[in-house]
Amino acid sequence: MTGNDIMGAGILLGYYLLFCFLLPTLLKTWVPVPREWVRKIQHVAYSLSIFLLLRLFSTWYSAVASALLLVLVGYPVLLVIEKSTWYRKYLMDRSPRGGELRKQLLYVQLSFALLIFIYWGLLGFKWHYVVAVAVMAWGFGDAAAALVGKAFGRRRVSHKFIEGSKTYEGTGAMVLAAALAVFFTLLFYAGKPWYVSLPVSLLVAPACGIIELFSRKGLDTLTVPFSAAALIFPLVYFFSWLGW
Repeated sequence: MTGNDIMGAGILLGYYLLFCFLLPTLLKTWVPVPREWVRKIQHVAYSLSIFLLLRLFSTWYSAVASALLLVLVGYPVLLVIEKSTWYRKYLMDRSPRGGELRKQLLYVQLSFALLIFIYWGLLGFKWHYVVAVAVMAWGFGDAAAALVGKAFGRRRVSHKFIEGSKTYEGTGAMVLAAALAVFFTLLFYAGKPWYVSLPVSLLVAPACGIIELFSRKGLDTLTVPFSAAALIFPLVYFFSWLGW
């Protein structure tokens, strides 16, 4: 790793401490914000960190190493402090015995690392934006699904393969938020024209909604961005082949 990569790792660690740890803790402690809003602010902060991984590092393996470094540092720290009395008081962990934050950290960074390996390492830097688009679809889509579903969800989706209480309203919000996230990330971050960004977003977002609906045990952190990326890549490639 170069000096810039080491600096990038420090910035990434600082970002997580500030926006994924301190900010949610302060919101929960000092501001009368519903717990689910605090969780999803933390969730969106996780997803936005992908831009740091894609921009602060000179190589794909430096970015992957930094993502895994966060797990090596954060996982044992969470394992120790979740046994303390203040952990449950100040941090957002819904698991009765703790461990949700550890699992979330592991899944998020594993997802980021694998996506970067595929769409930057294997396919080349010109496709790295696929990672950002896929993560934004998951980050904003999942947050919208949870917030709208809990606040306005009235019609429950019943199926033996669906875990928990998921609603049509929440899934609809997921599709809408994912579509907007894909469209604007392709448009402004990837620099794709609107007539490419729009059809890609309209095709990818419903798939994200369905995948999230049937994902279990928090695995939507992996299933949604990987499914989104698996659709975005061939769609953009196809439109590029058409000369769009």
